[in-house]
Amino acid sequence: MTVHIEKREIGNLVIENIPEIPEILNKRLTHYHNTRDAHLADWLNQGRGLLISTRFGESAQLHIVEHPGATRQQATFFPEPIFSASVCPAPGANGFLFAKDVGGNENYQLYYFNLDSGQYYLLTDGVSKHGSGLWNRQGTAIAYNSTKGNHKDHGLYLYSFGELPGERLIFEGEGYWYPIDWSPSGRELTVINYRSINESFLYRLDIGSGELSPVLAKPDVACRGGFWNADGTEIVYASDEFSESRQLTRYHLRDGRQEALAQNLPWEVEAIRYSPDGRSLAFVLNDNGISRLYFLDVATGEYKPFTGLPDGIISALRWRPDGKQLAITVDTPQAPADVYVVNLQDSTACRWTYSEAGGLDPCRFIKPKLIQYPSFDQVEGQPRRIPAFYFKPAKGEGPFPVLIYIHGGPESQYRPGFSPTFQYYLNELGVAVVAPNVRGSSGYGKSFLKLDNGFKREDSVKDIGKLLDWVEEQPELDHSRVAVIGGSYGGYMVLASMAHFNSRLRCGVDIVGISNFVTFLENTKSYRRNLRRVEYGDERNPRMRRHLERISPTANAHKISKPMLIVQGLNDPRVPASEAEQMLHAIRKNGGEAWYLLAKDEGHGFRKKVNRDYYNKAVILFLQRYLL
Repeated sequence: MTVHIEKREIGNLVIENIPEIPEILNKRLTHYHNTRDAHLADWLNQGRGLLISTRFGESAQLHIVEHPGATRQQATFFPEPIFSASVCPAPGANGFLFAKDVGGNENYQLYYFNLDSGQYYLLTDGVSKHGSGLWNRQGTAIAYNSTKGNHKDHGLYLYSFGELPGERLIFEGEGYWYPIDWSPSGRELTVINYRSINESFLYRLDIGSGELSPVLAKPDVACRGGFWNADGTEIVYASDEFSESRQLTRYHLRDGRQEALAQNLPWEVEAIRYSPDGRSLAFVLNDNGISRLYFLDVATGEYKPFTGLPDGIISALRWRPDGKQLAITVDTPQAPADVYVVNLQDSTACRWTYSEAGGLDPCRFIKPKLIQYPSFDQVEGQPRRIPAFYFKPAKGEGPFPVLIYIHGGPESQYRPGFSPTFQYYLNELGVAVVAPNVRGSSGYGKSFLKLDNGFKREDSVKDIGKLLDWVEEQPELDHSRVAVIGGSYGGYMVLASMAHFNSRLRCGVDIVGISNFVTFLENTKSYRRNLRRVEYGDERNPRMRRHLERISPTANAHKISKPMLIVQGLNDPRVPASEAEQMLHAIRKNGGEAWYLLAKDEGHGFRKKVNRDYYNKAVILFLQRYLL
C-alpha cells in the first residue's frame, strides 16, 4: 500500500507528515520552553564559588556562581552541550576538566580549561569514547576509561600533567571498566568492572604494576561506589550482597573484613561521598523515587537524616575543600533543578541558584501522587503491585484523557523531577499523566530488577495492560482516550503496547526506540553490545534469536492501526537511526499513519534547544489531533 509522504527540512530537522505548527501553539509554549535548570559541577578553589551547568543559549554550558543568588557568569561557549566537569584540586590552580561530544555521538573528549587565560586544550585523541576524568588528590593527574584500544572494551588510562607524553595505558581488560576514586597516596585506584546492573566487581588497581586486588567481586552481586577514607585504610561502597537493595558497607584493607553501616535503613543507597577530612560520610537513599540525604559520623558509626530540603531527586554530591559544606543538585516536580549547599555546622541548607520558571507561576506546577496497581502475577498469594506516579490536572473534574509515560533503561526508574512538558500537558491540555515503574525498573530491589530479563521481556508489557485496567477503574480518567509515550527502551515499550493493546490506545509516541531486538543488538555500538545482551538476551543463540524476532515491534507492526509519532537522532550510538526507519517503513507498508522527526545533529535524545522546542510542539500537536 502506497502512503503519501510530505517531507521538508527546517535547519537540522527532517520532518515527514508533521503539519505546520499553529502560531497559537508557538506562543503558549514559549513560557514552558524558557524554563531553566541549574546543575552542580564542582566547587572552585580558593573560595571562588561554584561551577554549575545551565543553559542560556542553545545548549547547557558551564557558569560560575560566586555566592548564593549571585549572577551566573558564563565560562564556556560551545555549540555542543558540556557533558561533565570537575575542578583541578591542585593548590593555586584555577581551571577545570570538562567533557563534550559532537552531535550527540557520545564519543566524549576530555579538555582542560584555564580560567585565568580563558583558553582550553584537548587532552584525548579526538575520536574514541572517553569517560569523565577523575583527578588525583594532588591535582597532578587524571584517570579515565576509553575505547581507544580496540573500540570495544574500555581500558583505563592515566594522564599526567607536566609529563610527555601525558597519556599512558594503566589497565587493559575485557568489557566495561571505569575508575571510582584515587587512594590518598595516589598509588592506587578503586575501579569497577561493570558487567550488568545485577553484577559489578570492585577492585583496587595498582597504578604502577597494573595489578588488580578484589574488594568485592562475586557473581550476581551489584556494587556501587568504592571511596577511600582519609588515611587509605578503608573503602566504603554499597552492594546488594546480603540484601535485596544496595546497602552501605565498609571494607577494611588490613584484614579484608566487611562491615555493614546504617543497617536499619531499608532503602537503596544511590550516592556516597566522604568529606575531605574523612570524618563525615554523606550518602543518599532512594525512597520510592524520592532522595533522602544522610550524614554518618565515621568514628562512631552514628547517622542521621538531613531534613531541610524539598522532596525530590538529589544528585552530584560535592564537598567544599574545607569539609564544612556539601553542595548538591535538587530536582523537584514543582520547581526546576537548582543547586543547594548544606552547612554541617548549623544543619541548614542554602539555595545558591534560582532557576527561572519561564514567567509561569510555580504555584500552578502539579506534584504527582505515588500509587500502586495490581499486575497479572502474584507474590506470596497477593497480586504483585507496580508503583507509578500519577499527575492529575488541577482544573476540571474529568474524566481526563491520559498519557502513559514509560521510562527507558530498561533498568532505569521514573523519578518525579521537574518536567515543563508534563506541566503543559496537565495545565494547558488537561491531560493526566501516569508514569509507571514496570518490572525490571531499578530502585525496588534486585529480584524486581530481574523480572523482565531474557524470555520474560513481554511481562513488562503486560504491566502496561494492567495499568490500562487501573485507568478504566478510575471514574476521573477517560479510558477511551489513552496514549503512550517513551524513549529508548521506553520507545520499545510504546511500540509493543501499541501492538498488544491497539484497541485500547488512541496513539503513541516512540522516541529513539528499539524496534527489533536482533538488529538493535547487531548495530548498537560494539562497546555496548555485550552489556545489552545480558539484559535482552544473546541474539547469537538460535532459540533466543527466534524469541527476540517474535516479540520485536517490526514483526507485529501489522497489529498497529492507530497513529504513531516516531522521533530519532541521526547520530544515536545506542539505538541507531535504522531502528526508527525500519519501524516507520513497516507501519506505512501496512497503511498506518506515522509522523517522523529526525534530527541530523542529535544522538540518543534531543539536547539542543531549537530541536527540543520543535519536538515538543510536534508531540503536542500530535496529541491534540489524535488523543484529544
